Amino acid sequence: MNKEFALWRSKIHEIIFGADTQSGKIFDVTLLILIILSIVLVMLESVAGINDIYGDWFHIAEWVITVFFTIEYCLRIVCVLKPQKYIFSFYGIVDLVSILPTYIELFLGGGNYLSIVRAMRLLRVFRIFKLAKFLKESNRLIEALKASQAKITVFVFFVMMMVIVIGSLMYLIEGGPNSDFTSIPRSIYWAVVTLTTVGYGDIAPVTALGQFVAAIVMLMGYAVIAVPTGIVSAEIVNADKKDEDNFSAKSCKSCLSNAHDNDAQFCKFCGEEL
Repeated sequence: MNKEFALWRSKIHEIIFGADTQSGKIFDVTLLILIILSIVLVMLESVAGINDIYGDWFHIAEWVITVFFTIEYCLRIVCVLKPQKYIFSFYGIVDLVSILPTYIELFLGGGNYLSIVRAMRLLRVFRIFKLAKFLKESNRLIEALKASQAKITVFVFFVMMMVIVIGSLMYLIEGGPNSDFTSIPRSIYWAVVTLTTVGYGDIAPVTALGQFVAAIVMLMGYAVIAVPTGIVSAEIVNADKKDEDNFSAKSCKSCLSNAHDNDAQFCKFCGEEL
């Protein structure tokens, strides 16, 4: 019985996590269609006129999709060797959050909880993150972000210090009884808005010195945008230099990694047999 269960679990894993087999491709395409359909349903439900006419059909369709996603979620947990690895992964959390609102609506249905239910149902939009599974470049982008995490963290910390200094300086320059710069936190808010080139215009310097400092901050804002973009772009270029043509879509049952060579028999990350 254990052997039969192991074979069944291996077959399910091949279908759900393997995109290099015919059955895996069919499963992925079906899942992709249902995700897009679910997102469209969420959008249409927000249109009062359409929801008044087709609301019952939307409700039935949502339950069908939710049941499918629930079965998929349970099967993903069953077919991996370390379920907690999937459950607490990014996609595992997204999968769970995307099916919870429908069940919450079922158990908390009622006038007193109507506003909460409506808010929770919007969490179904999280299913859009499931689309990343089907984008070939998504893993490369995620790896590039991970590789540049330390550099970006240092840069963000430097920007935080910079806006504190700029905000404090502007408070000294512009602060006064009739000024918009009424406190250092509000001045820091202005520095963030200006440095990121958003420029709401709700706070603006009026003195010549303050406007001069603001002009410098505006020019510095372009560097704030360019630096992290350059860091991530460099990591993506480094990833492009690697030969990925020899990689398959095999997914490890233990660590869920899928960047393996076509002829690999064991996972290069944890050693588990593929």
